Amino acid sequence: VVRELLGRKLGMTQVFDEDLAVPVTVLEVGPCTVTKVRTAAVNGYEALQVGYGEVAPARVSKPRAGQFAKNGLTPTRWLAEVPCDPGDEHKIGDVLDVTTFADVRSVDVRGVTKGRGFAGVIKRYGFSGGPATHGAKFHRAPGSIGACAFPGRVLKGKRLPGHYGNVRFTVLNLNVVRVDAENNLLYVRGAVPGPKGGRIVVRVGRAGVKGE
Repeated sequence: VVRELLGRKLGMTQVFDEDLAVPVTVLEVGPCTVTKVRTAAVNGYEALQVGYGEVAPARVSKPRAGQFAKNGLTPTRWLAEVPCDPGDEHKIGDVLDVTTFADVRSVDVRGVTKGRGFAGVIKRYGFSGGPATHGAKFHRAPGSIGACAFPGRVLKGKRLPGHYGNVRFTVLNLNVVRVDAENNLLYVRGAVPGPKGGRIVVRVGRAGVKGE
């Protein structure tokens, strides 16, 4: 059984469950084409290389285009390895879609957060800042960042201004609200990192598969 697939974030909306509005993120999961099979006998581990997303042939490197042509496959935008259970019988050209998560209670979603550039401590860490008026000259600065003679340096890990966002982030155990197999859509309760259209990886969550 494959427990991880590629997709993209489409955006947020709400669905109604017994007159209760549930905030959900809509994810397009798959279709993912198997482009390579890793086996324990040859590679030392079991995994599948899968491709996802349309791409113009001119934007594919020649070595990668040759790999697709050798296997008779249409080039894809993204390639990634996903783990699979030992003994799974998958072959090159197989298509995996959102029905992989049809009986799943919750999923983990990994994405890249929105990049916000160089940010101060108020935006980056939620510092309170100083008074806005009454003669104050301390507004959005971090304040003291250490002592004087001892230790005479800024300690490692001190929260300071710097680059904010654009990091890989995983949200765990998002409840699966709906699976739309016809359109390859997965509705999960809660927020998912990244912008609309951002690439994500969806895997089976800790709650596992129904009935297991």
